[in-house]
Amino acid sequence: MTRPTARVLALLEILQAGGTRTAADLAQRLGVDERTVRRYVEHLVDLGVPVESVRGRYGGIHLVPGYRMPPLMLTDDEALAVVLGLVGSRRSGSAGTGGVPGASTVALESATAKVLRVLPKTLARRLDALLTGVRFTMPTGDPATVQADHLLVVAEAARDRRPVALDYTDSQGRRSSRTVHPYGIVAHAGRWYVTAADPSAPGVRTFRVDRIEALTTLPGSFEVPEGFDPAGALLQAVAGAPRRHAVRLRVQAPADAVRGMFPAGIATLRDTHDTDDTDDEGWTRVVIQVERLDWVPTVLAGVPVPFVVDGPEELWPLLRALADRLTAAAAAAPAVAAAAAPAAEG
Repeated sequence: MTRPTARVLALLEILQAGGTRTAADLAQRLGVDERTVRRYVEHLVDLGVPVESVRGRYGGIHLVPGYRMPPLMLTDDEALAVVLGLVGSRRSGSAGTGGVPGASTVALESATAKVLRVLPKTLARRLDALLTGVRFTMPTGDPATVQADHLLVVAEAARDRRPVALDYTDSQGRRSSRTVHPYGIVAHAGRWYVTAADPSAPGVRTFRVDRIEALTTLPGSFEVPEGFDPAGALLQAVAGAPRRHAVRLRVQAPADAVRGMFPAGIATLRDTHDTDDTDDEGWTRVVIQVERLDWVPTVLAGVPVPFVVDGPEELWPLLRALADRLTAAAAAAPAVAAAAAPAAEG
């Protein structure tokens, strides 16, 4: 379910108010063009909503007289898709409501509340647990498809502080069964994750929800550490996961300043005063775990303070190649400006 879902629901809301609306009026209210309005109408017709389009000077679009929307009978997957479409629109600011700042948030929250009110209580309660508990690491694309029941059950368990037993397959294809304490749900880079404590192992673990094969809520309860940040814990785990290459560098700035110089979730940082490198005081060590090195030079080019790359050696030719391209572009700039000057004066 894509973000235009919010506008399709908004169109239905307008038509249910009664009367005949022109395509131009609907386009203005929804913040789209008339062709898109007609596509939304076709979508409603495909869903079984009797929308009529009347041609002529006094024509327009309206619902068949006497029609009333029946109670929503959605599967868990359908309800999850609708609500997440609304949440995605709210986060991206893409919902059209006349371009009034803040109005889109109000409209989408209202639409979400209406959807929850007409769903079965058990499903609505689970969806509400997800909406109130989910954390986002960044405004990325729509999260990948996942089994709705698993996501909703673990979200409800995280809200109610209930342990869960799960069967899980990791990235290496290894299967395991364990009991965990779910601390929170995080949407990151198109995936759903649960951050959880495993009583049988130290530290906080992260699990991809689409890799959970079976899930059962257990009796009992647990406490979440005060101030725990599920999104921050996930980003730290993602950044520290071993990959083919470990890019090592030192940046001449405090760790707090360096953290904002890199995209979220790709770098682990450590102040050099935590080590024996007394000659590097005031620097921060950075490690970036990557599968490919080709995109790393462009990221490093954006670091605004001095830094030293300690490895791997395979990265150095790529850095020199980027430096050569930038140097050539800088050298060509005065010549291009000089050639353009006479034309501008003429």
